Amino acid sequence: MPERQPRTVTPLVSGVVPGGGREPAARPVVAIPIAAPAPVPLGPPRAVEVGADVTVTVRTEPPAPAWGRRRVLLLNATYEPLTALPLRRAIVLLVCGKADVVHGDTSGLVLHSATGSVDVPSVIRLRVFVRVPYRARVPLTRAALMHRDRFRCAYCSGKAETIDHVVPRSRGGTHTWENCVACCARCNHKKADKLLAELGWPLRTMPTAPRGRHWRLLAGLVDADPQWLPYLGETAA
Repeated sequence: MPERQPRTVTPLVSGVVPGGGREPAARPVVAIPIAAPAPVPLGPPRAVEVGADVTVTVRTEPPAPAWGRRRVLLLNATYEPLTALPLRRAIVLLVCGKADVVHGDTSGLVLHSATGSVDVPSVIRLRVFVRVPYRARVPLTRAALMHRDRFRCAYCSGKAETIDHVVPRSRGGTHTWENCVACCARCNHKKADKLLAELGWPLRTMPTAPRGRHWRLLAGLVDADPQWLPYLGETAA
């Protein structure tokens, strides 16, 4: 059996191909236009620094619509406030005939579908009464405490911005309704971890735990629609 001879490979030099010929000229690239999708409106341009001396201006995506954050007050058949629903859930109750609109949105917005339209509600009421278990203890939240103290500082009656413990936590105070009050930043900084007796400060009112079913709803609300206030009691106003 004859020996296999090693194959000789001729290196390719720029512009030269094996056999002494020249490399064929490159074919021109033709750009074929393709229909692009409809442009999406972008947000305002902003400058982004990508290097020591290089700054690129880019456009951010538009902010998400506020529909997902919109809430609707749900009332029982007896007009007792139950909860604040997402707008989508409220629309489902209306379309399914389980609730009626009490107050529409003040902006007059209307949602349209292929078969009809629905006014955007602010307050809706169930057609059938539902029994809700009553819990006596209202959870302590920042929103509920601000509503209880009417957004006023317990020490100077100024605009409240934070929460203060009457007896500081560092001195054995508890995080309860009876030991928490709304407070402005100035009084909170000045009081620090001191007792009221050491400062000679009086309390405008003695803090107590609120009572009532609507307080459970207020505990989770930060900003309430003005149309909700008649159903949430005068404490929400």
